[in-house]
Amino acid sequence: MDIKFLEILVCPICKGHLTYKQDAQELLCYTDHLAFPIKDGIPMMLESEARELTEEEEAQK
Repeated sequence: MDIKFLEILVCPICKGHLTYKQDAQELLCYTDHLAFPIKDGIPMMLESEARELTEEEEAQK
């Protein structure tokens, strides 16, 4: 993912900051406790595509 592109992306739900998790190819929103996948270099920014963060992921903030 291009870092400049990541700077303009926000959570589609709360409009808050997203954290890029390169190893998992996900964008994390700690406010909404969701992880949005990146597939073939394209962020899937739909709530229906997101998964809930685990307690372990929440603790790693």
